[in-house]
Amino acid sequence: MKQYKVIIYREGIFGSVLLGASKVDPERFSEFLNYHAEDGWRVVSLEREERRTMLFFKREAFLVVLEKEKS
Repeated sequence: MKQYKVIIYREGIFGSVLLGASKVDPERFSEFLNYHAEDGWRVVSLEREERRTMLFFKREAFLVVLEKEKS
């Protein structure tokens, strides 16, 4: 039997407020994925989206679906 987890990964609001938009840092996103991979999770699905913050600012976010065998 499999176990699933859905996580919304996004950067902090600081870059959005200062620059008007914030993109995900690839190195930090890799660390996030590797952290979960160490626990046996693997990525099943990944969706990129831009989310509004405080009406005027945009933040890049990823909706990540993870899966692992239930023990």
